[in-house]
Amino acid sequence: MEKKDTIPHINVDYFEDLTGSIEDNGTGGVDEVGKRIKTLREEKGISIEDLSKLTGFPQQRLEDIEKGVVQPQLGTVMKLSRALDSAVGRLVSGMGSRLYSITRKDERKKISRSSSKTSKKNLYSYMSLAPEVQGRHMEALIVQLEKSTETEVSVHDGEEFVYVLEGIVSLTIGHESYDLEPGDSAYYLSTTEHYITAKSDRATILAVLYE
Repeated sequence: MEKKDTIPHINVDYFEDLTGSIEDNGTGGVDEVGKRIKTLREEKGISIEDLSKLTGFPQQRLEDIEKGVVQPQLGTVMKLSRALDSAVGRLVSGMGSRLYSITRKDERKKISRSSSKTSKKNLYSYMSLAPEVQGRHMEALIVQLEKSTETEVSVHDGEEFVYVLEGIVSLTIGHESYDLEPGDSAYYLSTTEHYITAKSDRATILAVLYE
């Protein structure tokens, strides 16, 4: 495939403050994100070198992500979706082919998990709740949060909704901080600085991302 003359515009950074881990339910999918990134990049005719320039990610890191050697953070996947001019859902959980989706509790699809930028500790994994819907603009995820010492705030376009299912969550929006307990929720424009983590040990949330 011939390389396109123009490289798609990128709007970087997307919800990369989610941390946590989810027990493996045997559904796989951890390496699929890297494969989707490689497939889409090749479809667009974009080289690894160009993708590195667009995102600021080292070329070796991108190669490792595509091979499944490195498990990217959710924010990294979002940045790549912008660089590749693609709906985030395609990279996170696939394109989908249905008009609706019914997801049973034991059918939730494990998508990926991430390691810390500075250590090998797993920061999070997430499960998609509606990967079958085609052309969706929202991505619904179940994420388990762990208390993290990496307090990098996130700012980007879009909107986010989080609902606490279990544990206590610490959410910082702008200069305000809130402790959210099970049943509590928050909705905010992602253009406001925000950071979310477990208050102690682990917490589980429903996160809905809107592009």
